[in-house]
Amino acid sequence: MTSYALTILLYLNALAATSYAQDPENDPNYRGGNDPEGAVTTSKLQIHVPKTLTKPGGYEHREALFGIPPYGASLTQNVYYTEQDLCDANSINTRAGFPIRAQDETGDMAPWPSPYILMVDRGGCTFVQKVRNAQRVGAAGVMIADNTCLCSFQDVCHPDPGHDCEIREPIMADDGSGSDISIPSFLMFKQDADLVKAELMANHVVRMEMQWSLPAPDDRVEYELWTTPTDTISKDFQKEFKEAAVALGDRAYFTPQMYIYDGLRSGCVSLDGENECYNLCTNNGRYCATDPDNDLDRGISGADVVRESLRRMCIWQHYGAVNGVGAEWWDYVNEFMYRCDTEEFFSNNQCIKDAMIHANIDDAKIDQCMSESGGLEEDEENALLEVQLTAKDKSGVVILPAMYVNRVSIRGSLEFPTVFKAICSGYFTGTAPDVCATCDTCPDIKSCISNGYCGSKKLQESVSTMNMIYALAGLSAVFCLFSFIQHRRYERQMQAQVKGIIAEYMPLDQNQMQNTAVSDEDDIEFT
Repeated sequence: MTSYALTILLYLNALAATSYAQDPENDPNYRGGNDPEGAVTTSKLQIHVPKTLTKPGGYEHREALFGIPPYGASLTQNVYYTEQDLCDANSINTRAGFPIRAQDETGDMAPWPSPYILMVDRGGCTFVQKVRNAQRVGAAGVMIADNTCLCSFQDVCHPDPGHDCEIREPIMADDGSGSDISIPSFLMFKQDADLVKAELMANHVVRMEMQWSLPAPDDRVEYELWTTPTDTISKDFQKEFKEAAVALGDRAYFTPQMYIYDGLRSGCVSLDGENECYNLCTNNGRYCATDPDNDLDRGISGADVVRESLRRMCIWQHYGAVNGVGAEWWDYVNEFMYRCDTEEFFSNNQCIKDAMIHANIDDAKIDQCMSESGGLEEDEENALLEVQLTAKDKSGVVILPAMYVNRVSIRGSLEFPTVFKAICSGYFTGTAPDVCATCDTCPDIKSCISNGYCGSKKLQESVSTMNMIYALAGLSAVFCLFSFIQHRRYERQMQAQVKGIIAEYMPLDQNQMQNTAVSDEDDIEFT
């Protein structure tokens, strides 16, 4: 392996390893993120108490690229401000801060009452570390108060000593360890955060709303996953989500996106047209991928990853592009992960063919697609891979895996419930499919989609049994009521008949008393 190829390998790995974040106090030029071109704002920040701080349209802010926002919902709670930096989890005092609370039985000021939104100043450590520690002490959400003014707001913002203005607000990016964070967080601009802190430090109540939504233009949602065939983080999601994709049907259009690198831009093609990146690339250095095991001499190569990426693109083109469901594509990915996702079989043609057979895919059709798109061997453009490079540049994806719903990046870990809820919140009001109404709020969404109802089978059977009991009880009550009415009706009819008989055969003369006693001579039987 040449030293230049090793350098390029390290460079591509550096490009791939972008699931980290820096507080711009350390790198003021960092402007990372996963927001695609043209994406709209998906969150809103508003203050309801005091009314003097309520702002029409809400407050400008930055949303964290970690944590799990409740898409389609909001978080409205009282705010508490701590002067601690929250960088040391072992030294956080929940009995400090503002507004001041009454003393509890310990004689100290009561801790922050849950649920609450915790406001903390920026600085001292990464955003992720602050939010994680706030989550550990019970915060439902976190508001980072910026300590640096934007240069464009110097007329209304007063910088803290030692802090120069910034041209743009920082991105609250993940430092690579934020997968355990489940609460949402915002960064509030300094000129606004100062007003909120002043109210809190004056011991006044501040009630704040953090709201999330997705664009909902019509009755169909579009969602896409950016990943690679060797991406380990998205494997569980790809194994599980087929059932949801099928249940959503053509009301949700899925697009799998394969993340590859432009070898020309990465310097993998020399001035004389030679491939400088060894086996990281195909097409003489045009299309590249990182080496998953970081060993160019053995194991799975970057070129193997590009080849499998193209194969999956062709499978989608033939089996998923029409309806956006692509059941066969999901099946192939699962079969590949089960059979071929090892160093020995990753590029084994027989293993790949077996995976396609079990997924009901015509391997000849896919081979033809890969060849007709431009192939992978010659120094020629591949039409499908070129489309993928263009889509990657347009989306601005830098962190893998990345999920978008209606062109909005979904925050938090790539999990089944998070993605399903985001999709269901992306429909225009009143147009969501039935599976969303049935399963969106279910504690176990996967089981709900599989069974067609929310809850366990035992619970459903219990409910059915109780319904049967209630039905039988109701019928019995109706029958008893009907019988009672009929009985009373029969009695009235009998009474009327008896009176009629008496009136006909035993008339009474009101003016003459008649002895109606029965004597022994009367031949009357009573039996």
